[in-house]
Amino acid sequence: MRAALLCSAAGSLLLSTLTAAPATEDRTGAAEMRGTAVAAARAKAAGVDFGPCPDAQDLPGRMQCGTVSVPLDYARPDGKRIELSVSRARATRKDPRRGAHTVPRQGALLYSPGGPGATGLYFPLIGLLPEWKRIAAAYDLVGYAPRGVGRSAPLSCTDPKRFFNGPSPAPTHPSEAYKRERVAQAKAYARGCAERAGDALRHYHSLNNARDLDVVRAALGEERLTFMGSSYGTYPAALYATLFPAHVRRMVFDSVVHPDPARIWYRNSLAQSPAFERRWADFRAWIARHDDVYGLGGTAWEVLRGYERASAKLAAEPAGGKVGPGQLQGAFLQAGYYDDQWPHRAHALSAYLKGDAKPLVEQMEQHPEAAVEAENSRAVYVAVECNDAPWPTDFRVWDRDNTRLARVAPFETWHNVWTNLPCAYWRVPRQRPLDVAAGPGELPPTLILAAERDAATPYEGALELHDRLAGSVLVTERDAGTHGLAGGPNACVNGHMEAYLLQGRLPGRHAECAPHAEPKPTAPGSRAVGRSR
Repeated sequence: MRAALLCSAAGSLLLSTLTAAPATEDRTGAAEMRGTAVAAARAKAAGVDFGPCPDAQDLPGRMQCGTVSVPLDYARPDGKRIELSVSRARATRKDPRRGAHTVPRQGALLYSPGGPGATGLYFPLIGLLPEWKRIAAAYDLVGYAPRGVGRSAPLSCTDPKRFFNGPSPAPTHPSEAYKRERVAQAKAYARGCAERAGDALRHYHSLNNARDLDVVRAALGEERLTFMGSSYGTYPAALYATLFPAHVRRMVFDSVVHPDPARIWYRNSLAQSPAFERRWADFRAWIARHDDVYGLGGTAWEVLRGYERASAKLAAEPAGGKVGPGQLQGAFLQAGYYDDQWPHRAHALSAYLKGDAKPLVEQMEQHPEAAVEAENSRAVYVAVECNDAPWPTDFRVWDRDNTRLARVAPFETWHNVWTNLPCAYWRVPRQRPLDVAAGPGELPPTLILAAERDAATPYEGALELHDRLAGSVLVTERDAGTHGLAGGPNACVNGHMEAYLLQGRLPGRHAECAPHAEPKPTAPGSRAVGRSR
């Protein structure tokens, strides 16, 4: 509770410092709602011309791709349009539990990915996994790349060739000189976004992502949408539920962004740091329980000392000339999302401290061929979060709040600052976050999935959305922290999701599932196998 209270206090301190930037629409967004209706009618008439995917040689034949045209600016639906990439795998109609028995098709299940900046184009391939086969039998699985991502009118803020710049530091208590350097970089990045995207930049935000979903719904020929949002994708989903409740059939929110307008996005960023600190402690405790495998110490404190020794050693001499403290911290931050990464991350740290840097370099090296996709994802992340809401424009506010926070949550705090700091110097007018809500009878019953120790989207967000959407049901995985529960290793969670999507059946207002099994340690020399994400 101490961390939660700290974030609450920090949030109250900054409220008076947030600049009330001009809104780009009125509170109802009347012009944009009319524009969405116009765009949806056009999309319904046009449909989607599905065919081979651009990279079809690498994809199973069942998946097809197409495009949907949406307005860049919904207030001007007859103005410039952009194309969103959409993918689909048709319902198999084959019940995996009953052989040749066919099941009725229930329509399209549209997926909104995380990030912001991630693509959902490969979502239909999830139907190949055993955990998804019953859902894939009943639904066309549909994914898309949100505006700005991949081929969907891609954004860029800097030259991708300069995006991966080699080994980087990761100070948990940065010097004043280092802070000045990062402020300069944030200003340059914000300037690059404005210069490379021009006036179009202001139209990349979560409200437009929600409107885009309604146009995609219409293009698919669905009067009411069955929808799944994961991580960041739960936020445009919540906006959609508020803006278009009559267009919802069923909706799953998996790992929920806290939707309170006052928390979008600066206060949500603050809340992540203590949550990641807890999850980092969980990871270290797991390593300590398997000291016989990794030899990193029998307590979480000893494991931390080993991690800090590795970070200091990498600062003095990057592994392979490529992996520094920043890459190490980034890799272990990813392990805070997914516990199936714990075995091979622990093995890499153990091997490095024993003189073998190869596993560390293999896992944490930045590959130049991935730079274009990584830079695009970063650009969309920054643009959407900066456009969505006011941010503090004085670095002294960031410095004050995060210096305090880093005293109790040093692992992720400053990393989060540098990730979001371009928003302090953003050159585009901000949106005003919508007050997410649905009263009794306004929205069909919805399903919320959340892990109690999730770091990326802390559990309080699920509780908040549950309160805001009347008729919603919350399923909690207790004492677990994996980010993204749908179709994962917890059969209890998957059972509730299947019952809802296939039968419209929900448990009581709040159901609980025991945690999934912890990952098994991997002995040095073997290979850890986890779920891909």
